[in-house]
Amino acid sequence: MNVFDHMQARVVAALERLAAEGAIPAGLDVSRVVVEPPRDPAHGDFATNAAMVLAKDAKMNPRALAERIAAVLGEAADVTAVDVAGPGFINIRVAPAVFVEVMRAAAMLRGDFGRSRQGAGRKVNVEYVSANPTGPMHVGHGRGAVFGDALAALLEFAGHDVTREYYINDAGAQVDVLARSAFLRYREALGRDIGAIPEGLYPGDYLVPVGKALAEAHGSALEARSETEWLPVVRNVAIDKMMDMIRADLARLSIVHDVFFSERSLSQGAKDVIAETIADLRSRDLVYEGRLPPPKGAPVEDWEDREQTLFRATAFGDDVDRPLLKSDGSYTYFASDIAYHASKFDRGFATMIDVWGADHGGYVKRMNAAVAAVTGGKGELDVKLCQLVRLLRAGEPVKMSKRAGDFVTLRDVVDEVGKDAVRFMMLFRKNDATLDFDLAKVIEQSKENPVFYVQYAHARGRSVFRQAEAAFPGIGAEAGPDADFASLVDPAEQDLFRRIAQFPRAVEAAAAAHEPHRIAFWLYDLASEFHALWNKGKDAPHLRFVIDTDRKSTLARLAMVRSVTDVIASGLAILGVSAPDEMR
Repeated sequence: MNVFDHMQARVVAALERLAAEGAIPAGLDVSRVVVEPPRDPAHGDFATNAAMVLAKDAKMNPRALAERIAAVLGEAADVTAVDVAGPGFINIRVAPAVFVEVMRAAAMLRGDFGRSRQGAGRKVNVEYVSANPTGPMHVGHGRGAVFGDALAALLEFAGHDVTREYYINDAGAQVDVLARSAFLRYREALGRDIGAIPEGLYPGDYLVPVGKALAEAHGSALEARSETEWLPVVRNVAIDKMMDMIRADLARLSIVHDVFFSERSLSQGAKDVIAETIADLRSRDLVYEGRLPPPKGAPVEDWEDREQTLFRATAFGDDVDRPLLKSDGSYTYFASDIAYHASKFDRGFATMIDVWGADHGGYVKRMNAAVAAVTGGKGELDVKLCQLVRLLRAGEPVKMSKRAGDFVTLRDVVDEVGKDAVRFMMLFRKNDATLDFDLAKVIEQSKENPVFYVQYAHARGRSVFRQAEAAFPGIGAEAGPDADFASLVDPAEQDLFRRIAQFPRAVEAAAAAHEPHRIAFWLYDLASEFHALWNKGKDAPHLRFVIDTDRKSTLARLAMVRSVTDVIASGLAILGVSAPDEMR
């Protein structure tokens, strides 16, 4: 039950009535009309921008239009007040019975309350992590992993058919470097003195097991071969071992992908998909042979003036056309990425979401251009950039990991503070803002630690059930939609009702914006109101959740608490965070 959708339908109906009466023009575009909670709860239960966004088309003063809309809305029996504020915002207050019905719906639907049909089963491909398979995941990878996984869960909760995908970058020069690094460890496993790791190779100890595996499988045979012969053998083994490591790291965060797509398969499979994609674009005059001007600000000696195979990216809003082939005739990364996104569209994904690191921001325009070209404008790509993570301990930067070579591994962080702290705190800040992750603060048991504060609200709610069962055995089974919610009239209880009523809207708004951090923020606000009501009961015994001498009141509050814990559990599940029944 989304009470905001119901109120929005009323606003639209009011506009249709005014149009039918000739009070406003007919046929106004109501797509920009929204109903949302007022910024200040004291102003009412709902607010709408209808008059503000329609005034120009209606050729009316916004406030005058707002007065007409307010008059119609105020006729409803369950509307207690409609006020026009400022230049034309409309604030609406409704009778408590409206939110009593919301609580009944929440108590009936339990974990499905807030689940939406907004997505209408539309297929969405969410590609995230996609770290080069050259070593263990670092903390920065972890942020993108958690963000992408939570976004996928959020979209599923909002009614989309979601596929979680990982793009394995296994066709570039970096995997040849990986193979050479692994070959060095292979020689080390054979007892050879390899000395210091040469500049340009991966120095981390994580490649030692790969070297040992190669030695066990091949003995010293690979040493007798030329690099041309041993490189593909070592590369395949190293990539497989690195992907096993990455999957294990992701599993520690409860992240499991549906699809692992190999970049190499685009050009080294049964057919050359990249060549086919370029040929298709060329047939539509979107690929041509030409020259590019030198890049702005770059030294002339770093630029090669030559005729190239170019994609007409500028035809789709990019700043410059883009090369598809390198000077040696091999494909550019961009050519592979075009073919990869064309494959997503061919697999039925008109909506694609890519989660990238912030350092790829300059790549967004060209990929949007590419998707527009290969899908004929029918595909949509939303690139979400995840900013850097600064890892701290009590405010001080954390030193690098010796095992990884030059960065802190995600595994080390998860092992130290736990999955829940990592996932929640990675989402308790908008993805495009830099995140300070303090290993000491995320395990504090205080209001300043959001993950503890929200989980504690759930655990505290579950403790109420244990307390109630001790006073009234069997009462928990009765705490459902038939409870007397109308008897809970304290302002703090009513505020909690209103907060729970916002959950379906919060889910839909977060899903539409592709912003799972909104759920984390919303849960913190719900937890704050729940803890405040708990504390209020300490000073006002009649507001305690369990009153040993009043079964009816206890039952009503127990049903309220159950809805609170159900909603917290649903929200935490979207974020991939557990909802504990007890916290020690």
